[in-house]
Amino acid sequence: MPIFNDTKVAFADKSDAQLRKAYWMFKMIEQPSLTKVGTSVLNFSIHNNFPFVTGIVKNTLFEQFCGGETREESMKVVKQLFKRGVGSIFDYSIEGKEDEATFDAVCQEIKDIVRFSVGNPAIPFIVFKPTAFGRIDLYEAVGKNAELTSSQKEEWERLVKRFDEVCKLCHENDKKVMVDAEETWMQDAADHLCEEMMEKYNQEKPIVWNTIQMYRTGRLEYMEGHLQRAREKGYFIGYKIVRGAYMEKERARAAEKGYADPIQPNKESSDKNYNAGIDFVMNHLDKVSAFFGTHNEISSELVMDKMKTASLENGNPHIYFGQLYGMSDNITFYLSDKGYNAAKYLPYGPVKDVVPYLTRRAQENTSVAGQTGRELGLIKKELERRKSSR
Repeated sequence: MPIFNDTKVAFADKSDAQLRKAYWMFKMIEQPSLTKVGTSVLNFSIHNNFPFVTGIVKNTLFEQFCGGETREESMKVVKQLFKRGVGSIFDYSIEGKEDEATFDAVCQEIKDIVRFSVGNPAIPFIVFKPTAFGRIDLYEAVGKNAELTSSQKEEWERLVKRFDEVCKLCHENDKKVMVDAEETWMQDAADHLCEEMMEKYNQEKPIVWNTIQMYRTGRLEYMEGHLQRAREKGYFIGYKIVRGAYMEKERARAAEKGYADPIQPNKESSDKNYNAGIDFVMNHLDKVSAFFGTHNEISSELVMDKMKTASLENGNPHIYFGQLYGMSDNITFYLSDKGYNAAKYLPYGPVKDVVPYLTRRAQENTSVAGQTGRELGLIKKELERRKSSR
């Protein structure tokens, strides 16, 4: 879209060298076969502690998509973004571990983020993944109302306690917390837990925000039912509205296990459903606030148009926009430049532990039609603009 094509604004903080490096990385990611082989080799190399690989990763993928290895190291990026009116959402991106010690450690890290961010408007949200606090198989069992063993019941109680501790701390410190969405087979339990937290901590305003994946079927119906429950129980709703990121995995599992595909049949249907989610939020702003997480220019402009039609100020506190760090700067910085609430998801963590996240991000970029090509086109346009203006 024309309004999101101002590369001078988008890349104002990037040097020519940084843009060329980003161009090279997106060019590699653009090749599905290369990405598949590369991510497999990368995960194998990191898992087997090949010493030279960590340095290569840190100076390429990690630098592009992450803030740093620690919160303190990431603050350089946070401050740089906030100078331009963009908030940062620390995303402790440790994936693939399923032991109780790790769950406790990650929960402590999230609570530390809350304390670290108190009083700092540059960090408007806290975020965590449900599977950072408990096993995905346990969520699935609870969501299906399966009979739990005594040890599973104790495990679930610990998981709920982690949820509650983080949400309670956010409530006490007036910090908004978003719970990410994951695979469909664990989401029923996560949704129910989020509703419990909302009922407990969203009585005055939305502190706890759940994530709704609009590439799924049935999500609009869920939101409508949830709104009715929230009105009956007298609490506010916060949603992060996204399309989704597990399409191939979801389709493959549905085919393997013989149940209905939970994903919209095509991109057009997903886009239509996302836009219906925008309508839902805009029609119920008395009770619902939303963080529109999207790299789609059309959806972003649709939200802006509906805000204008409703005579809402650009910085309305019930509406946020967000993109991933290292991507879609053309959207983020245009929005912040016009006074909208804009934020970047800012992953951080030790390089070795963040590699599963980085490889998943590379694979997702490859599978999203047009995303990598847009990034390449914008970077190329800016490099050419700079060259011609010298």
